[in-house]
Amino acid sequence: MKGRLILAVITTMLDELLVIVLLIWGLPKLGVKLPLFVLVLIGVLWTCFAVVMYVAGSKILGKKPVSGLTDMVGFKGVVTTALIPQGLVKINGELWTARSVTSNIEQGSRIEVESQKGLILIVHQIN
Repeated sequence: MKGRLILAVITTMLDELLVIVLLIWGLPKLGVKLPLFVLVLIGVLWTCFAVVMYVAGSKILGKKPVSGLTDMVGFKGVVTTALIPQGLVKINGELWTARSVTSNIEQGSRIEVESQKGLILIVHQIN
């Protein structure tokens, strides 16, 4: 984590330097002159943007995958289309094809995953 933070700080400083060089050197060549406070404001905004992107990226990279075929057993969800005996269930915001273990399960019922066969989840109704 520390290495990534140091790399993020260095690249942000290089980005800032590039933007400042372009603003101070490039814009006057095009006939555009900006006051110093505008250049400082652009630098501050650019830094804030970089920090927000770093924090958001770190949170996303640090997250454990929500679901997947290897860890679906035990997950709970809701039936979106009746299981007669097969239909669709929603688990963690994802739709999955599911088959009822025992009998038909109505739409809106809560279920729990018992096992899976390929991409089909084997579920039972819970209260």
